[in-house]
Amino acid sequence: MKIDAKLTPEDLTRPASRVLELAGDKARALDSAWDPSLGTPVFTASGKYTTRGWTEWTQGFQYGIPILAFDGTDQRDLLELGRAKTLQNMAAHVSHIGVHDHGFNNLSTYGNLRRLMREKRIETNHWELAFYELAIKTSGAIQAARWADTADGGYIYSFNGPHSLFIDTMRSLRILGVAHQLGHALTGENDGKISLLDRLIAHGKTTASFNIYYGTGRDNYDKPPLRGRTAHEAIFNRNDGRYRCPNSQQGYSPFSTWTRGLAWAILGFAEELEFLRNIKMEIGGDTRNIFEKAATAAADFYLDQATAADGIPYWDTGAPNLYHLGDWRSRDAEPFNEHEPVDSSAAAIAAQGLLRLGKYLGDKGARYLAAGLTVARTLFGGQYLAESPQHQGLILHSIYHRPNGWDYIPPGRKIPCGESSLWGDYHAVELAVYLQRLAAGKKYLTFFDSED
Repeated sequence: MKIDAKLTPEDLTRPASRVLELAGDKARALDSAWDPSLGTPVFTASGKYTTRGWTEWTQGFQYGIPILAFDGTDQRDLLELGRAKTLQNMAAHVSHIGVHDHGFNNLSTYGNLRRLMREKRIETNHWELAFYELAIKTSGAIQAARWADTADGGYIYSFNGPHSLFIDTMRSLRILGVAHQLGHALTGENDGKISLLDRLIAHGKTTASFNIYYGTGRDNYDKPPLRGRTAHEAIFNRNDGRYRCPNSQQGYSPFSTWTRGLAWAILGFAEELEFLRNIKMEIGGDTRNIFEKAATAAADFYLDQATAADGIPYWDTGAPNLYHLGDWRSRDAEPFNEHEPVDSSAAAIAAQGLLRLGKYLGDKGARYLAAGLTVARTLFGGQYLAESPQHQGLILHSIYHRPNGWDYIPPGRKIPCGESSLWGDYHAVELAVYLQRLAAGKKYLTFFDSED
């Protein structure tokens, strides 16, 4: 990746503002056009949002986008849209026992609304605040209850079942942190109290150990220069809790890197590092080191191995037809090529992770900070921002599930391109708010209660 070390958050103020204005327009239009009986919008086909039943993990993004757009524009109708639809439609996600995606759905809605109230951006109503906090406490405990023990700890298992640890959960995991800050715990058999913080830390350590490779020769596919490669899924024997093998659901193979999974790792570990530094309690000395090792390994792999020159990755580093593109890392990504699709949603997630990791590391993080700004500049303009009001998406060239063939291929094209996803759009809007605050010197954007 070609990193522009001269970029500053201030350089991206106008592009970020444009993203937020456009996000508000798109949110209003989607709300007016969408038929809720169809389910939750997931990704676009020919510019129109469609649904795809797999698990319900995107509705929080649908309503979180207008809430964040209000945060960045002060357009009150966007707040009212997001708040009303959260009250109307999000309760099922709070008590959903079948998914690992609680942080995605519920922090994007209840969490953002609570944060805005605590920041006094919206009027304080103690019953409304208690309502948001009850939703977060419940959601955090239910996600934590999806627990599988291992010999050295455990993990929150994916919707695939107790044998399955997804890399995605590193970002969804943060709702356990907020619920813990609110004084909540998971109550088990015989009224036993289970610490949500302990489960957050244990899950992060297990993910760092088994979903991320460090170029140390752990197996035949873990040799230099592959430090930081990630596996989408780690499989465990549920009879004894032992690790068995890597796997991938949405990537090309267990032995290549699905780039959105890589992005989840960068952002998830970076945010948890910020959280652990903020909370006022003693954390085992190895925890921060393990999380930092995982975050920097994944970030370095993203920058050195996984992206084109402009910071946009193709959907998997081992995608079988990448060889047709020659030295694709040396030039900007080509979303309209004929061989393999890019995934802009991975870039939107990774950009924020790189920025947060850079801020966390201080002087040691300058490369990551500059890289995050470079990726954001690419996403916020040119061929990635969906300016047309006829397109319901915000960020173009997102990929959902390439192996299943779920992504729309336009007429005359050989690969998916030109489409958007709710998670890609949401993370681009969150990135814009984050950058807007950095540039203006406003309160640092966190998922948790911070003193900054």
